[in-house]
Amino acid sequence: MASHTAAEAPRGATVIQWPVLVPALVAALGGFLFGYDTGVISAALLYLSAAFALSSTLQEVVVAALLLGAIVGVVGGGPLVDRFGRRRLLIVSAAVFCIGALGSAFTPGPGVLIAARFVLGVAIGMSSLVVPTYIAEMAPRQVRGRLVSLQQLMITVGIFVSYLIGFAFSGVHQGWRWMLGLAVVPAAVMLVGLLGLAESPRWLLSRGRDDEARTVMLRSRGPREADEELAEIRRISAAERGMSIRDVFSPQLRPAVLLGVAVAATNQLVGVNAVIYYTPTLLTRAGFGDAAALLSTVGIGLVNMLVTIVALLAIDRVGRRPLLLGGTAVVVVSLVALGALYLLPSRTGAAGAALVAVLCVYIAAFAASLGLGIWLINSEIFPTAVRGKAAGAGTVTHWTLDFLISLTVLTAITALSATGLFWLYAFFGVLGFLYLFRNLPETKGRSLEDVERDLRRRAGAVC
Repeated sequence: MASHTAAEAPRGATVIQWPVLVPALVAALGGFLFGYDTGVISAALLYLSAAFALSSTLQEVVVAALLLGAIVGVVGGGPLVDRFGRRRLLIVSAAVFCIGALGSAFTPGPGVLIAARFVLGVAIGMSSLVVPTYIAEMAPRQVRGRLVSLQQLMITVGIFVSYLIGFAFSGVHQGWRWMLGLAVVPAAVMLVGLLGLAESPRWLLSRGRDDEARTVMLRSRGPREADEELAEIRRISAAERGMSIRDVFSPQLRPAVLLGVAVAATNQLVGVNAVIYYTPTLLTRAGFGDAAALLSTVGIGLVNMLVTIVALLAIDRVGRRPLLLGGTAVVVVSLVALGALYLLPSRTGAAGAALVAVLCVYIAAFAASLGLGIWLINSEIFPTAVRGKAAGAGTVTHWTLDFLISLTVLTAITALSATGLFWLYAFFGVLGFLYLFRNLPETKGRSLEDVERDLRRRAGAVC
């Protein structure tokens, strides 16, 4: 914790102070719930299938219902976050999380379960859009990368905790109800915590509430730095006044929108959520017992979380480009190796250990690159006035592809084999790497307004 107040903080200080850290942590509980609610279904499916006699198709629908809800949450949340503010949308998201968790836990059958998972998806979609935007607009530029990356860190923590809970309740009668219902606890904590937080200063300024914006800024910046940052936001906002959803697709913003979509598409097309949602199912089909599959999944979740912590600490020193490009390259190699392992006639013993090891390498590389990149890049590259709407393009891409992949994984394995599916993901990873290598700018240590000007120059626009 800093030993000086925000007003006394030296210019350029990189200490993360409590007035910035607390809002970031509370908002990032949305990321925890995102991770928990998406990850917990992997263990719960092993028991839901028996409890409700779910076919492979119904299993895919149970998983995909959450993702369809996420698409609705993003599409509906984009305009609302710019109109009503970041904090209000986060409060709504937390309340919806509570409703969805309780509905999942007390479901009498698959119909209600699918509906409850859809409701959870709406909350996840809204929070996945608002959380990184809110944190990015609250944070000083020197620590913005680390704070925005809390979103992805908390997603991985949520996934890991969900795997632990899944393993802990695996032998309990109707333990799947506990697995799904315990999400209400962090949702309630998030809801209560948000009630005491301030609104984003950038949003306040866009609504003419200059004094409130400066007051929020002064909690984490000295007076001079706050005034300079507010003046810079005003200059950019004056040029953006009157921007609408149509402007999101204008030539002026097209490079940023395409970049946000490309990062989101690559994030999904390398197949990460096939691993997150179906690892126990994939491992049991490879010859693992239920307990061994769940325990292996816990190990993969632990690697995901620990590597995200390391990447989060490094992101503002190493930069965005090296992590995204290097990690994506390792993801592609891992997918090729996974496909090769599934060609072996037996996947137990040493081959089974190799399978789990390569899955760990895959998830580690993803966590250090595309896992962080989707939320960070989409929170940094758009103008304040349309950030909610524009970031929604990348987020909708993420959730739409996530929905399609989750709805087809088991079917695709039957049609293509596991080897064919992993190699298809590797091909998409190569395409994503090439696009990002050509178009991804370095945003480390730069103000959001400076990043915006750079992308406008790339489009030949004059700011």
